Amino acid sequence: MEVRVLKYFLTVAREENITHASEILHISQPALSRQLMQLEEELGTQLFVRGRHASTLTEAGMLLRRRAQEIVDLTEKTEREFQSNSMALSGLISIGSCEADTMRYLAEAMRGFSDLYPEVKFDIYSNDADHVKERLERGTLDVGVLLGPTDISKYESITLPGKERWGVIVPAKCPLAQKEYVTKEDLVGRRVFIAKRGVAQGVADWFGEYYDRMNVYATYNLLYNAAMLVNCGVGAAITIEGAAELYHNANIIFRPFYPEFSVKSVMVWKKHQPQTPAVSKFIEYVRESLIQKE
Repeated sequence: MEVRVLKYFLTVAREENITHASEILHISQPALSRQLMQLEEELGTQLFVRGRHASTLTEAGMLLRRRAQEIVDLTEKTEREFQSNSMALSGLISIGSCEADTMRYLAEAMRGFSDLYPEVKFDIYSNDADHVKERLERGTLDVGVLLGPTDISKYESITLPGKERWGVIVPAKCPLAQKEYVTKEDLVGRRVFIAKRGVAQGVADWFGEYYDRMNVYATYNLLYNAAMLVNCGVGAAITIEGAAELYHNANIIFRPFYPEFSVKSVMVWKKHQPQTPAVSKFIEYVRESLIQKE
C-alpha cells in the first residue's frame, strides 16, 4: 500500500463521492477509480458500496479508514521531523491531554517555550488516558498528560504541579448546588453520569458501598456532552474540577466531594524512544521550569 493511495482512499471516504474527491485531489475520476479498485484487489476485499450518487464504506472500508489515518498521520509526522531546519529549533510537538486544570500549566509552558523557539509548533489532542496512551504507543503523540492514578511503567514522567479535585456538576436549581460540598450519601439514589476512566481512577473505591446505591445512568469519556445532560436536568455528572471549569454555564454548578478526593497529573513520554530535538528540548524546559518554581 502506498501512502499516496491511502490519502486518495481517505478523501473518497470523507466525501462519499468519487467525482467530488477527484476534484479535490486534482486527478481524473477514472484514474481515481482505478487506484481504488487496485487497492481493493491488493487487500482482497471490497472497500466501498458504489451507488449512483454516493460511495459508502463497507465494514472492511471502515476498518481501513482507521488504520489509513494512523499511517498517514505517522508518515506526515515523520516527514516533518526530518524536514525541520537543522540551524534553528523547529518542528511539531504532538501532545495528548485529558480535560483538566493541568492544561493551564501546560499552556504557560508552551507560551514560554514558544518565546524561546518560535519555529516550534504544537498539535493538541484531547481525550481520556486510555486513548492518549494508545496514541503514545502508536507513535502519533510525543507527549501525554494523564490524570492519576494510572499505570505509567512504560513511560518516563514528570509530575505536574497542582491537584485535581473530584466532585459533581449539578443544575443550579438542584438542592446540592446550595451546599459547599457533596458527600457520598448525597448521591444515593440519584441519577449520575461518570467518566469511564473515573472508575479506574479510584472513584468507585472512594464511594465504597455507596457506589452501588447510586443510579449510574450513563458513562462518558469527555465532559461536554455529559454537561449538556446536566444542563437539561437529566442528572448529575461526576468529574474533576478542572474539566468542569471549561464549561462556563450559569445553569451548572460544580461542588467538590467531602472528604476531599484529589489526584495529580503527570506528563509522560515513551521510555527508550528517540525524540526529536524539539520534543527533547520541550521536556527539558518543562522539567527546569518546575525546578525553578520549587
